[in-house]
Amino acid sequence: MIYAVIDTNVIVSSLKSAHPDSATVRVMDAVYCGKVKIIVNDAILAEYDDVLHRERLQLDAERCDFILSLISDIGMRIDPVPTDAEMPDADDRVFFEVTLAGLDIGDAHLVTGNMKHYPMASFVVTPAQFCEIAGL
Repeated sequence: MIYAVIDTNVIVSSLKSAHPDSATVRVMDAVYCGKVKIIVNDAILAEYDDVLHRERLQLDAERCDFILSLISDIGMRIDPVPTDAEMPDADDRVFFEVTLAGLDIGDAHLVTGNMKHYPMASFVVTPAQFCEIAGL
């Protein structure tokens, strides 16, 4: 099994994409169908909820609620592993730290469209890189 912590920007991009074969859509489809196990915790779920319901994004609220419920149901909950790694945005720390914890259970990756928000690490990958790694 391959595990992934999905940065919020990947979910938003998948919902806004007009291309069903885009990397972000393929990543999220793999999560929804169980090919990839999404790793979450309460802080990540709260971040998803906050961002997906921002009015300026103009996302369908019912669709977002369904996706949030699905992710909450299928997601593997893991407590973060604290790190002193420097991050430009403190809100991103939880994604990195939960991925660190996920490394203890198997092949875990942090999938993000904002690589510069995280320290350089082999497990921090773009959606396109993750698609290649996971064979999506």
